[in-house]
Amino acid sequence: MPTLRFGVNYTPRHGWFHAWHDFDPARARADLDQIAGLGLDHVRIFHLWPLLQPNRTLIRTSAVDQLARLVDLAAEAGLDVLVDGVQGHLSSFDFYPEWTRSWHHRNVFTDPDAIAAQADLLRTLGRALSGRPNLIGLQLGNELNNLIEHNPATAAEVDHYLDTLLAAARDGLGEGTGLVTHSAYDAAWYGDDHPFTPEASARKGDVTTVHPWVFSGGCASLYGPRSPQVLHLAEYGTELAKAYAEDPARPVWVQETGAPEPHIPAADAPHFARETILNASGCTGLWGVTWWCSHDVDRSLADFPELEYTLGLFDAQGHPKPIAEAVAATVAELRSGSRLPEPRDTALVLDCTPSTRSVSGPGGAYFEEWMRLRQEGVRPAVVLAERAGDESHLEARGIKELIQVPRR
Repeated sequence: MPTLRFGVNYTPRHGWFHAWHDFDPARARADLDQIAGLGLDHVRIFHLWPLLQPNRTLIRTSAVDQLARLVDLAAEAGLDVLVDGVQGHLSSFDFYPEWTRSWHHRNVFTDPDAIAAQADLLRTLGRALSGRPNLIGLQLGNELNNLIEHNPATAAEVDHYLDTLLAAARDGLGEGTGLVTHSAYDAAWYGDDHPFTPEASARKGDVTTVHPWVFSGGCASLYGPRSPQVLHLAEYGTELAKAYAEDPARPVWVQETGAPEPHIPAADAPHFARETILNASGCTGLWGVTWWCSHDVDRSLADFPELEYTLGLFDAQGHPKPIAEAVAATVAELRSGSRLPEPRDTALVLDCTPSTRSVSGPGGAYFEEWMRLRQEGVRPAVVLAERAGDESHLEARGIKELIQVPRR
């Protein structure tokens, strides 16, 4: 069984991601040492697209060098690294280069020149980072589907975009060197007719990434911060992702989950973190869990949604919060080998179309039936209706019993 990976999404303590404007290796190394001190084994890091590529045909060597330097600092701290490339969205802010905006507006998903420029950036980053032993791989960008609101695209256009950029990232890294993947927020799984599809998330790239946030679909507000629905959300997201994969052995990475106030009150955060990690770790095929995020946003920075100021394992002064202690203790327990995932031989059949995908999200009939079964002690897998009669598929996944969602 592959060793589970546990890490955190790195948010610089000083200056948030604006720290890239005046990158300070000493401060970065101090942050990374704190992260490693929790017993975590990796970080996910983000540069800013406008700083990397301020002109469509200009990729700044100094910015690429900064990124490579941060990867090396992580290695010195004993941490592996996943690098996100085209950073157009982070924590409710969008970062577009000026050549995509206003008078120069280009749809980043459909304009051929914009796609080619992003491919050049990913190819350049891959070549600059390839060969570093602590590099996990290269991801296209953070939750790129957040940019759909201002860059409308069809599912077919998104698929072309993802295929083009994944190929460029692989070309940059080289064959057999690190993972190449992409990420999307939960609309890809629950959003009716959303152009980033579950199939794209579960079949493109080397690993499926899920970002099961408790505010997505109003999960925490619907059911409560200590509810089974909230505590099993990352587990559910992992099983849902496995259903859409063509390869039963394809790993799933819980790449973002966190305890945002007020959805998860601070007093409940340690319990939430422990239960979320333990429940997700009960899924076979899990690559690992990466918490969001390392450090709180400092309140001297204005205009963030309130929840963004409270998501760190460390506060803005660099002190570990109770949730950090809970994460560290849970990770240490799992690494002891005392808990091992068990195969799931019972599956709940998911019957939906792209226009009714929301049945699988919080509040939906499918979601609620899965959670009801889970509370009764069943550990259900998810099987798509079109595969319910595919004996070879069921056998490959170890599924022996199928349950239908009762009609309401």
